[in-house]
Amino acid sequence: MSLGRQAKVLGKGQLEAALGFLSKTRYPTRNRVIFLLSVKAGLRAKEIARLKWTMVIDAEGEVSHAIHLANNASKGRSGRTIPMHGQLRAALAELYREVKPKPDEFVVGTERSKRTSPQVIVNLFARWYESLGFNGCSSHSGRRTFITNAARKISTVDGSLRDVQMLAGHANLRTTQRYIEPNASAQTKVVQLI
Repeated sequence: MSLGRQAKVLGKGQLEAALGFLSKTRYPTRNRVIFLLSVKAGLRAKEIARLKWTMVIDAEGEVSHAIHLANNASKGRSGRTIPMHGQLRAALAELYREVKPKPDEFVVGTERSKRTSPQVIVNLFARWYESLGFNGCSSHSGRRTFITNAARKISTVDGSLRDVQMLAGHANLRTTQRYIEPNASAQTKVVQLI
C-alpha cells in the first residue's frame, strides 16, 4: 500500500470530535466501544466484529485490564493480549451493564442480531467519518492512530518497536513500520540535535 493510499491517522481534536459525535448516535455506548477498540487497542474491523465478552471479562465477571484476543478472532495467528486503556475499559463496563450478555456472546451486536460482520464495522466507520468530514479516514485509521501513537511513546516507558509490533499483532516488524505516520517536526528537531 503506498503512502498516499493509507488511511489517515487521527489527531487529538479529531478523536474528541468523533467521541462527541458518537455520544449523539442511536447506540452511543456500543458505538463508543467500537471506536475505542480501534483507536485505543488497535483492533482491525474483523477483530472488533469477532470480539467476545470472554476475551474482555475476568474470572470474577468484571471487565479485565487486558483484551485476550484469540487467534480465531484475529487475522491469521495474530491473537494477542493487549493491555486495556482506561477509557476503553470504562466504555466496555458500561456496555456490559447495558446489554447484560452471556460470556460467550459477541461484544458488538446489532438490533437484529447478537453479532455483526467486519463489513458492517467498516461501513459504520465510513459513515461516521463522512458525517464528521474526515476525508481519507477509514476503519483502519484508528488502528494506524494506535500504532503511530504507541510507536511515538514506547521509548518513554523503556519499550521498543518490537513491543508495538506485538501489540499490533504483526508477524513482521516491517509491517508495523509501514503503519507509523512520519513526524516532520520530530525529524527537524532530531537533525538539530546531531
